[in-house]
Amino acid sequence: MIPSELKEFLDEKVALYNHPTFIESDPIQIPHRYKQKEDIEIAGFLAATIAWGNRKMIIKSASKLMEAMGDSPYDFVLSHREKDLSRLDHFVHRTFNHEDVKYFIKSLKNIYQNHTGLETVFAENTTNCSTQKAISEFKKIFFEIDHLSRTTKHISDPLNGSAAKRINMFLRWMVRNDERGVDFGIWKTIPMSALSCPLDVHSGNVARKLDLLIRKQNDAKALAELDSNLRQLDANDPVKYDFALFGLGVFEGF
Repeated sequence: MIPSELKEFLDEKVALYNHPTFIESDPIQIPHRYKQKEDIEIAGFLAATIAWGNRKMIIKSASKLMEAMGDSPYDFVLSHREKDLSRLDHFVHRTFNHEDVKYFIKSLKNIYQNHTGLETVFAENTTNCSTQKAISEFKKIFFEIDHLSRTTKHISDPLNGSAAKRINMFLRWMVRNDERGVDFGIWKTIPMSALSCPLDVHSGNVARKLDLLIRKQNDAKALAELDSNLRQLDANDPVKYDFALFGLGVFEGF
């Protein structure tokens, strides 16, 4: 396809999949259960953290996690005591276990009490065209309190070569504001132009078929290549094409 045809094709797919019906089968339904900003971002962050594998299992695991937190994630994070963490003793999602989730709760409490919250931490190192350094710096802050080394693998670092798919997805949820009812747009200090596509097997394969991506590995270099091409299609909101790439791959077997 010539560039204008490709943009028209992808814009049509964005319009198709960037729709409230998308929520029904996606982990983004977890933060959509809440109204308070902090509940939304904590539920979103935890749901995105375990968003790998079968989507039904992701939603099931995230729902169990919300239930264990009394369906009040912000209140649980801020007011929990050590004994309250026993509610999480049997939580496991693939390689993310009870030790990991307990640390995540403690670290989130540290971020809200000592760093003004998740939005502030991510916004501090975001530029108009990239959140990748911000993600790397966020990881440093997230693990600034005592932690098990095994837990660090659950936060990716794009400056160490990772595509950081799950954090980029979380940032899309929080930042994008197109009034379509899927993404929240509750973070106002980060521009949509800075967001990166949540690159995974599905979006990567579709991007290669459309000549938006040449690199074979789904890593940080591939993400930079894909981002560059998507920004040529829409510099202000490049990550909207995540809906098109993901939808084409998952729902249409493109």
